[in-house]
Amino acid sequence: MDKILFIINPIAGGGRARRLVPIIDNFMKNVELDYDIVLTEQPRDGINIAKKGLKKGYKKIVAVGGDGTVNEVALGILEHGEGTLGIIPSGTGNDLARTLNIPFNIEESIGIIIKGINKKVDVGMVNGDLFLNIASIGFDSVVVKNTEKIKKRLKSGIAYFIGVIITLVGFKDINTKLEIDNILIDKDIFLVAVGNGKYYGGGLKVLPMALIEDGYFHICIVNKMSKLKLLLLLPTIIKGKHIKFKKHVEIFKAKKVRIFTKDRTYLNIDGEVKDIEKEILFTIKDEKLSIFVNN
Repeated sequence: MDKILFIINPIAGGGRARRLVPIIDNFMKNVELDYDIVLTEQPRDGINIAKKGLKKGYKKIVAVGGDGTVNEVALGILEHGEGTLGIIPSGTGNDLARTLNIPFNIEESIGIIIKGINKKVDVGMVNGDLFLNIASIGFDSVVVKNTEKIKKRLKSGIAYFIGVIITLVGFKDINTKLEIDNILIDKDIFLVAVGNGKYYGGGLKVLPMALIEDGYFHICIVNKMSKLKLLLLLPTIIKGKHIKFKKHVEIFKAKKVRIFTKDRTYLNIDGEVKDIEKEILFTIKDEKLSIFVNN
């Protein structure tokens, strides 16, 4: 049986991931498998810990945290060139786990890793950064940025809701030029989401049509509209019903996406926000990533 390395981000989920250490420990002792647990200490630690573990002979590398932790551990596996990613969702969003139907119950998620059922999933790149789930610009990325500021003063789940309200009041549409494979589009947008997975923002089904292993990006463009129409549209994204509003929402499927913006903006990559200026390029790697999934 392959050895298992659990990489835990102790601050993920407001400290929830750290509290899983004794639970994982007790569960693994009962099943009598070789394992180890390592806690990250700073950003990007997960990359190097994963690579060191694989060099030591661990074949199953488990990310215990949110989508950011999963992203780091996946990058370590890909840079090493072998190994299979396991996920114990314990962060704030856990959106990749939703797409892969990985349960939030810890014993069940470990059980999936032990069973060893896996699939090869697509790996996206955006301006040199890896992403497995969704990357986006527009309203949602500004919400994440504003929520980060709010969380410094308010450690509560309501921080995201407040971030949405603040962003809605002050948000201005973004003028973009898009190249979606051979399609050229020039328009003002509310948001553009490009991804492999279906969910982002903690369960918003922004790309309900996406298939994580089909070799294509799925793209959702929400066009410029009035604030009142936005208020009516936003709740429909929760269940992926927004795609019915074809006047305001456009759906595409492509291998490569390039976005040009006139002004600086924010790019949301699997829940992590970066400043972006002028050009964003999305491509799919030829290499796929092996991830343990629910049967």
